Amino acid sequence: MTPPPNVVIEPTVFPKHPKLARSGDVQPFPYQGSKRALASAIIPLMGESVRVVEPFAGSAALSIAARLAGISESGVIADVNGPLMNLWQAIIDEPENLADEYEALWIEQRDDPRAFFNQVRDRFNDTHQPADLLYLLNRIVKGAVRYGRDGRMNQGADHRRLGAKPATVRARVTGASRLMQNSEVIAAPYEQVLAKVDPATDVVYMDPPYQGTSTSPDHRYIANLQREAFEDELRKLVDNGVRFIVSYDVITDDAKYGDPLDESLGLKHLHVAAGASAQATLLGRKQLSVESLYLSPALAESLDTDRLAAATLF
Repeated sequence: MTPPPNVVIEPTVFPKHPKLARSGDVQPFPYQGSKRALASAIIPLMGESVRVVEPFAGSAALSIAARLAGISESGVIADVNGPLMNLWQAIIDEPENLADEYEALWIEQRDDPRAFFNQVRDRFNDTHQPADLLYLLNRIVKGAVRYGRDGRMNQGADHRRLGAKPATVRARVTGASRLMQNSEVIAAPYEQVLAKVDPATDVVYMDPPYQGTSTSPDHRYIANLQREAFEDELRKLVDNGVRFIVSYDVITDDAKYGDPLDESLGLKHLHVAAGASAQATLLGRKQLSVESLYLSPALAESLDTDRLAAATLF
């Protein structure tokens, strides 16, 4: 892979955080767009002894990383995707029961995996059972969830695999459960979550959908994001002195997803090499992606100069 032509990347890269080396062992399900690969770059910017709030949680990769790194013992996992938050609640509250249900589904599929996947997907779209969603996330291609205009999941299965084995999923789910105790799980729009942030204790990490990735007939996300409204919410946070980090626009070898956030917000703009583009990988290509991180003034001012300089990779 080569860097995009308008970007020069320094030969040094962010070192892997020593406590995050095996973070995949407690990531309870695969999910496209997870920021686990960027955690080593983001965690040093969050400070210490913080309450992490993720309004676009998805797989909650940064909340998990913050617990592993020892900088957080509580937080908020939130997303507008209600069934996904129900799954997270089950992971935290009933990990063994959830693992048992996954194992039963995994065994039952073996006679006819294709037909069984379709059956479970149809049932999930009607009932939103957490175990069904866990099974589907382990079976779909690259963890890339897709929704039709009617809001129903329509992604197909990866027919080369049957999904992670029950013992593997059990270890991941129970590990995540132990780690993520003292988490508040919320199914709500991001605006409602941000309205309750405490500037004294909270650091907010936001990974909203990239512009253009939620407006096609097969949505990658369950709800769209309007940039202007999002920037208005960020302005409120800035005015209230909230510490936050936003992952937003990204550059790949042949494309740029999203325009930069409004400069008048006064955010500190950093760039990090994010590795292979998840979307390109899904399409069978290899591309380097370079992602923007935006730090709120309150967070940037709380960090020492050396830490900020180390975070700027190009």
